[in-house]
Amino acid sequence: MTSPPRVRRSNPAQGPVVLDELSKQIIEQLQGDGRMPYAAIGKAVGLSEAAVRQRVQRLQEAGVMQIVAVTDPLTLGFPRQAMIGVNCEGDLDSVADELAAIDEIDYVVLTAGSFDVIVEVVCEGDGHLLEILSKIRAIPAVRATESFVYLKLRKQSYSWGTR
Repeated sequence: MTSPPRVRRSNPAQGPVVLDELSKQIIEQLQGDGRMPYAAIGKAVGLSEAAVRQRVQRLQEAGVMQIVAVTDPLTLGFPRQAMIGVNCEGDLDSVADELAAIDEIDYVVLTAGSFDVIVEVVCEGDGHLLEILSKIRAIPAVRATESFVYLKLRKQSYSWGTR
């Protein structure tokens, strides 16, 4: 019988999940190909198919990872991508909640530095970006925005999860 996955919190009350090397290797395999069969992963990391299946299930239940499809916006007719820095006043959490409620906004993060909040958008074109900016600027607590339009995506990686 294979030992259970080593997925544990470093601080049970709160804190990061601590992964053993086998769990990291499984994640790396799935990052390379999210549809890789458990038997193939098992062969690559030295576990049975059942042990891999159990580890993946526990990793998902612990909130460590999700297995999702990542699409390419350009091939789906969304040629304009941008980061938008937002300066606001008042309660940042409520502004972030309002921004997150805008369908076209895919990413919302509270930040330190020049901007209070940064959002990422994927748009059908410049006109669509302008519509989204209007929605953002209509939020009463938003004082200013600055757009950073993507000209070319050079790297997008999700592999930081096993460092």
